[in-house]
Amino acid sequence: MNGQLGDSKRLVIKIGSALLVDEASGAVRHGWLEALAEDIALCHRQGKEILVVSSGAIAVGRQRLGLTDIDRALRLEEKQAAAAAGQIRLAHAYEQALAKHDIPVAQILVTPDDTEERRRHLNARSTLTQLLSFNVVPVINENDTVGTDEIRFGDNDRLAARVAAMVSADTLILFSDIDGLYDADPSENADANRLDLVAAITPTIEAMAGEPRLGYSSGGMVTKIQAAKIATASGCRMAIADGRSTHPLRRLDDGAPCTWFEATAAPLTARKTWIAGALNPIGVFEVDGGADKALQQGRSLLPVGVTAVSGRFERGDPVAVRSQDGREVARGLSAYSSTDAALIAGHKSQEIEEILGYRGRDEMIHRDDLVLNG
Repeated sequence: MNGQLGDSKRLVIKIGSALLVDEASGAVRHGWLEALAEDIALCHRQGKEILVVSSGAIAVGRQRLGLTDIDRALRLEEKQAAAAAGQIRLAHAYEQALAKHDIPVAQILVTPDDTEERRRHLNARSTLTQLLSFNVVPVINENDTVGTDEIRFGDNDRLAARVAAMVSADTLILFSDIDGLYDADPSENADANRLDLVAAITPTIEAMAGEPRLGYSSGGMVTKIQAAKIATASGCRMAIADGRSTHPLRRLDDGAPCTWFEATAAPLTARKTWIAGALNPIGVFEVDGGADKALQQGRSLLPVGVTAVSGRFERGDPVAVRSQDGREVARGLSAYSSTDAALIAGHKSQEIEEILGYRGRDEMIHRDDLVLNG
């Protein structure tokens, strides 16, 4: 992968139902999935990290449960039942396809709250990054079995964008049945032109989106543009590409037609901008001179350098970091609650388990969750 994906390090790939599941039979397209697995294996060999956001559980499950009339909209409880029946088959299909390349798979089911509420966001981010460190491919889907219409994403385009932002991915690819964004509906207008590159999502760009198509897909170009806004604001570039042919990743890398949306910042920069400007600290860590110096050198804040903890907060909440003369030198997301932080303050990281009774992170604030002032 040395073409369009050559400089990507962490990719989120969204797979639409229409690509993965045969609409007539409700069966997984194993040949297509095995070709995708070959592409993922090639990315792994090149040191790239891959996360998959996969639709298809409801499409597989509804056939299994005899809900075969695709023109009839399923009731919420029917969707939830179909998701429960289909998700296990979907996960097994991914596991089988990637096992041929000795790549382990993990299933992750999330809700909007898991990507937006700070503590759950931090937990999900930690789990996903840990899985990536083990060379596992997380296969992610919305937790339809517990979601309601009021608390659901409703499509996996936006879910994929939220996941990309959560893990600081540099590339998001939405594989669908269309090869990009057009200035008019190409199915109705033969003169419609595909945009190769979108530098900014303007009202004109948003107006180009049409309505969702009938069938299994719950998304459409509208949700893809919404996903692009989320992804690019978090520092992640995004592509809308046609995934119907086999080896879609390889074809995209070789220059297959698509639309790229430019990121507005680097992923880590965007995350730190969010921490610095969008969160108000509700606690304080006072640090000694050694810790202050280490922070200025780009290191994490360790418990041994914390001399005092004030405020009441939970894991994942924003805190300020102050020097002994009262200057705010940084702010970030605490890896511990105020109660636990106070207990381990001043101690070495290897003493955490003995003090707390469990082994958490070695850092009080990891450098990726910390922003220096000035």
